[in-house]
Amino acid sequence: MIKKSSQQRDLFESERSFRLLVEGVADYALYMLDPRGVITSWNIGGERIKGYTPEEILGQHFSRFYTETDRANGKPARALGIARDKGRYEEEGWRVRKDGTFFWASVVIDPIYEGGELIGFAKITRDITERRNTQLKLEAMQKQLAESQKFDALGQLTGGVAHDFNNLLMIISGSLHIVKKSVDDDTRLQRAISAIETATRRGAALTNQLLTFARRQSVNPQVIDFAERITAIREVLDAGVGSSVRLAFDIDRKVWPLKTDVSELETALLNLVINARDAMPDGGTVTIRARNVALDEAQLAGEFVAIDIADTGLGIPADVVDKIFEPFFTTKPIGKGTGLGLSQVHGFAHQAGGTVKVSSELGKGTTFTILLPRAEGTPARETAGAPAFQGSGTVLLVEDNPDVALVSIGLLEQLGYNVRRVADAEAALREIETNGVDFVFSDIVMPGKMDGLSLAHHLRQIRPGLPILLATGYSDVAAHVRGDFPILRKPYEIHELSEAIAKLPR
Repeated sequence: MIKKSSQQRDLFESERSFRLLVEGVADYALYMLDPRGVITSWNIGGERIKGYTPEEILGQHFSRFYTETDRANGKPARALGIARDKGRYEEEGWRVRKDGTFFWASVVIDPIYEGGELIGFAKITRDITERRNTQLKLEAMQKQLAESQKFDALGQLTGGVAHDFNNLLMIISGSLHIVKKSVDDDTRLQRAISAIETATRRGAALTNQLLTFARRQSVNPQVIDFAERITAIREVLDAGVGSSVRLAFDIDRKVWPLKTDVSELETALLNLVINARDAMPDGGTVTIRARNVALDEAQLAGEFVAIDIADTGLGIPADVVDKIFEPFFTTKPIGKGTGLGLSQVHGFAHQAGGTVKVSSELGKGTTFTILLPRAEGTPARETAGAPAFQGSGTVLLVEDNPDVALVSIGLLEQLGYNVRRVADAEAALREIETNGVDFVFSDIVMPGKMDGLSLAHHLRQIRPGLPILLATGYSDVAAHVRGDFPILRKPYEIHELSEAIAKLPR
């Protein structure tokens, strides 16, 4: 009798200890269900996670923790059925607290048998909302990284191709100018030359779009007033949308100034306006908005000007949105688009220190938002174009490509200069030390220990008064010039070369 009483006390203490353990666990909801799913026990973890006191929840059916949709679909009953038939039920999904808020739960249901008979279920629920949110953020970052790496690889490819192509265009365009000066008045030959010139300009425009996507475009940033720029290109934008589309503007009067390449900004706006027009075959409205925004995002933080180009068109399908900024990707018919317009916008925005975002809904339209950093300083005011410049004196041409050098020499000689040409920076320094020149015209990308930009900085130190003009088809280092030296983009024509030389400080 004494032995049996001792065993009963031990059993009682064991059950009491286990009950205290279960009831004291705060991070998990641990509770029992009867075979029908009615709650028969409740711990402090259930109260903390789901919000119910034992008095409120005991005797209630556990299905009240499920969403209305899950209840309508019979999910609670299926969960018990799987636990009974397979020995366990596990899942993650949305559950509902007493106050109606949702949380992401990890759920385990085990059947409890006694003497071979089902007497109920043990249920464990854990709130893993924070862990899920962290996982989703990680997956989003991994996807963003993969997209970034893909765009970087595409950028390296397109940038390299465009750089070489720009040199070819430089040779073609420069040679054409020389040919035009020497041919007789042959109408057919003049027409042929004009056609080649048109094709060359088109090739140069396409190459610039590739370079902008690759973020290897040489840029000449300046502080601008966005509202003034919109006014200046209003006619061009109107022509871009055509007669069936209305162009509307909503520019905040207090919008901050921007520091950006004016030509690239205008090209990006025109590309987006034309895309919006094409998305509205039956007409509609394109609205250009600009407003100030302060961002505090992982990838972008600070003060920005947000420029929206919104249309009321067809919208972009979800399976297409992720591809629209890739070069040569287009949904337009053959001959109606190169697939470089949006890639130019993407490259321009990122090279300018911002980004571009898109939101779209089928049948309701699309909004592209370019985010550009706020600039300090006063917007630059445009001045009248400089007159054609005819020079004199000696120019040192630093160009490693002999064919490009031949063309550049011809153009400089037509402008009245004597030209001495060297192939690299080291030879340029020796030539200047030995003979002296009136100004230096150098390519940026060159072989050797010193590129054109390094040469320019070195000359600034040893010959501070020597005028220097740089040229490039693209250059990663050109982005760091920041206005220290004027840059002429390849391929350039003789009037562009003349204007650039005329603006050199003397």
